[in-house]
This record gives sequence, C-alpha cells and structure tokens, in this order.
Amino acid sequence: MDLKLWAIVVKFFTTDGKFSFIKVGAQLLVLCALVVGLVAFVGNNKTVTLNVDGKVTSVQTFGGTVGQVVKSANLELKPTDRVSPAIDASVRNGTVINVNQAKEVKVSLDGAEKTVNTNAQDVAGLVTELGVASASSVSVPKDAQLAVAGSFVSISTPKTVSIVADGKVDTATTTAATVGKVLEDAGLTLGANDRTSQPANAHVVNNMVIKVSRVDNAQTAVTTDEVPFEKVTTESAELLKGEQEVTQAGSAGKIEKTYKLVLVDGREASRTLVSETVSVQPVAEKITVGTKPKPVAQAAPAPAAGTNTGAAAPAIMNEAMWDKIAQCESGGNWSINTGNGYYGGLQFDIQTWIGSGGGAYAPNASLATKAQQIDIANRVYAQRGLQPWGCGWAATS
Repeated sequence: MDLKLWAIVVKFFTTDGKFSFIKVGAQLLVLCALVVGLVAFVGNNKTVTLNVDGKVTSVQTFGGTVGQVVKSANLELKPTDRVSPAIDASVRNGTVINVNQAKEVKVSLDGAEKTVNTNAQDVAGLVTELGVASASSVSVPKDAQLAVAGSFVSISTPKTVSIVADGKVDTATTTAATVGKVLEDAGLTLGANDRTSQPANAHVVNNMVIKVSRVDNAQTAVTTDEVPFEKVTTESAELLKGEQEVTQAGSAGKIEKTYKLVLVDGREASRTLVSETVSVQPVAEKITVGTKPKPVAQAAPAPAAGTNTGAAAPAIMNEAMWDKIAQCESGGNWSINTGNGYYGGLQFDIQTWIGSGGGAYAPNASLATKAQQIDIANRVYAQRGLQPWGCGWAATS
C-alpha cells in the first residue's frame, strides 16, 4: 500500500496515534448516511419520455406524478389540454407522457369560416375530427403540425358541377374551391370579353351549373336604308281648285349605316351605330295645287236613293298611291259596305264623302266607281293630305 494512503487511513481511524473504536463508529455512521442518501437519490431520479404534440424529449426528473414531471419541464397545461396518463398518475423510470395541447384553428370549410378547438396535433387529425371526406382538398399538407394559435386551414369537399361551354355540357366531381379554379382544371381559357354565370372568385357549391358565354365584339355590320323624300307644294292659279299636278317625281335616297356588333356564343346580342353616310341624296317631289275657282255648275238632278248618278269623273290621278291605301283600308274592294259607317275602297264616312262633293256621284262611296272615289279622295288629299286615312302610311310602302 502506498505510504501516503496508509498514513491517511491511520489518521482516519486513530486518535493520538492509537486505534479508536469511537472514531471508527462515527466514521461508519457518516459513511452509511452517505450510502443511504446516494441510494435514495438514485431511486428517485427517473428518465421520462415527454411527447408534446409529436415533439419527443427525454426528461430527467425527481417528480413522482405526471403533473409534477410536466411542470418541471416548464410546460403550462390548460384545462382543455389532453394528457395521458392522467395528471395525478405516478411515473416510473421509462414512463412515456403524451400531451396534446388545445389549439384554436381557423377553418374555411367550403367557403364558410369558423374557429375550431382541437387537440389534434396535425392537419390530418383535424380533418378526421371534422368528419369531412378523405378526398377533400386541403390548403396545407396533412402532416403539417398545428400551432397552439394562428393556424389556418382551408378545406374544399368534393362537389358535382356542370360546365356549359362551347355548345357542350360537362359534369365532373371537383374539390376546387372557386369557380375560376374549376374552369382552370377543366382546361377552359376565357377571352378578355368572355362572361361566366358565376364570378371567378365565387365558392363552389354542390350541383352548381357554370355557364361560359363567348363574347365577340370585333364584328361589324353595314346596312343600306332609304331616306324618304320631301314633298314640296306650290300653288297655281292656272289649275282649278282641288286639282293638283306632280311636276317632279320624288325619289328616296340611300344611307349606309355601320354598326358595331356584340355576338354572344355566335348570336347577335346587341348592335351600336358607329357611323352613317348618305350615298344617294333624296329628290323632293314637287306638286302644283290649283287655286282657280271652279265654275258654278247647274245642280244635277238628285239621284234615286242607292244609285249612282252616272256623272263622269276626271282622269284618275295618283292611282297607284290610292290602290295601295285601298288595299290596306278595304282589301282593295271598291264597293265594300260592311255597315260600320265607312264605305268604298277608301272607307269614306258619309260626312266626308258628301262634304267633299261625293254626292254628285252617289249617296255613299260604295255606290261610286273607283274613278269617282279617287276623284273625291284627291280633293280631300289636296286640302288635308293623307291624315284622314289610317292607312296613309301605305302610300310609300
């Protein structure tokens, strides 16, 4: 034995160089206390595995319960946290403690937002808790960990949609969240002017119908319309009052109009006039109207009731115009009398017929010849134009 070590042992167990049983006993007591303390230290110190939302750590602890171990790990538990084993359960060396913290997650489910309280540690667990279809589209990976606060997850469940576009109807099941994404997934490209029945940012709902309208506003159309001619009337003392003569025939002009078209799915939806050009100028019709007083004629004998006097009518003027009006007024029947108070091809009433001199021919226009009726019509026309005839518009048709 080393001399120095021997000297220490001798000193430890002797007093004044003599072996002392008292000192030996005292030293043994101290040694036993140290051994007991060491055994107690080793017995109470444990290695525990702490799993907090999937984050695993090894903890050295003297704590005897789960709650003490968690507290010693500086982890503050909330009442809604889920802990296994229970808080008051005893722990031993090798015990595994699982803690699933309560989390507030903002969830958008098919466009409807709400805050969900969950103990799930990842997105997959949250989706399972919500009970949505496993085929749903999720905005973040399903293995992503959820934070205690501030997590946001958008979920779109499978839905059936119908797309009406380009003359076809396609039905599909989609997890796209918006109309724009549905159209993108379907490979439909929208032109700058194309329209959809739902906005691109609208949330998709089950059995939605999305109609795509192709809009083309690059087309134009050109039309040619007639420009009506004016009628210019001059008076002449050389013609008898009531007589008139066309000295210059009128003719309609032509105007070209250019329109900008809007076509929706190939059909015209609207047109806007952008320019117009007169290609042919109209020519005014010139009419000379007589002002010379008519000679006073001897009164003709009164005709028998319901008969024509047989008086000759002057040469027919404006026959084509009156034929058109008669066709509209009476179907071109110059002797028509339906009992409605209007007579003949031009549907004179008794007052107008007699007041314009028709009594010289017949009691009413239905008993007069076509020439006689046109003579009276020309007299009315010279004074009042075509205003008395509802079908006066037919003269220029």
